[in-house]
Amino acid sequence: MKAEVYLIKTEDRVEGINTLLDQFDLDVKDERIALKANYNSADPYPASTHIDTLRTLVTRLQEKGAKEIKLGARSGMGVTWSVLLNMGVEDLADELGFQLVNLDMLPYEKFTKITKDPSKEDGPTHWKRGFLIANVFKEADKIIQTCCLKTHRFGGHFTLSLKNSVGMVVKRNPWDKYDYMAELHHSKAQRLMIAEINDAYKPALVLLDAISGYKNQGPDKGELIHPGLLIAGTDRIAIDAIGVKLLRSYGTTPEVSQGKIFEQEQIARAVELGIDSVRSAEDIQLIPLTDETADFAEQIF
Repeated sequence: MKAEVYLIKTEDRVEGINTLLDQFDLDVKDERIALKANYNSADPYPASTHIDTLRTLVTRLQEKGAKEIKLGARSGMGVTWSVLLNMGVEDLADELGFQLVNLDMLPYEKFTKITKDPSKEDGPTHWKRGFLIANVFKEADKIIQTCCLKTHRFGGHFTLSLKNSVGMVVKRNPWDKYDYMAELHHSKAQRLMIAEINDAYKPALVLLDAISGYKNQGPDKGELIHPGLLIAGTDRIAIDAIGVKLLRSYGTTPEVSQGKIFEQEQIARAVELGIDSVRSAEDIQLIPLTDETADFAEQIF
């Protein structure tokens, strides 16, 4: 069975996101929802999740009866609370009544240690001592992830749904101050380690806000592109493969341009681990929701 990925060409985030969400049987009534957005720095969209994207997702989840919504966040290029404040997230949380969880402030017992699973042939083998993922994600009934369309100049090559998961992992171990992010960013296996984080959870939905993006540099700045697309699915490999294809269509960095898409290390390692069902481009079913989107999809994909 192919992984279905929906896309719509639009400039209206609210209408577009709601149209996408209509395609999914997302039952969240009386459930605890964890949101993972992109607040790595206090730079405006597409460096960070657009506030209208966050507002629309939270509002829709509340309308569908979610019992609890928590946004877990950790900023790699800034102080997390300052980033959330400057990006308007704290005010939005107060307005809509969802909770913010700053991973930098959590004690050790609020994390789950992920090491190689002895029941599997493979696991997070490139992390020297495993990693700590916040329990706000492990204890949720469903995880909703929203990411942006960007390249990554610090070794990730691109930052889409797989890379967005890095923000679920604490920077420093609260117990002994071991710096997981220093290990990640200094490792030649960085892109493999990014994929391995994703073996620790399954999202119920991934929304890629590709109305705009960065085709080079990233994650906080770069040359702006404007695809005018919103893309949603449940398979991170499929979402990232489409995101890479989209970046390539605009002329992106040599690292993102080289080789086959499924040979990109983040994607190849995710396939190897079996984090989702997609193993090749043939496993993806792209579903445009308007005639304009269909015409655009044929040109790009």
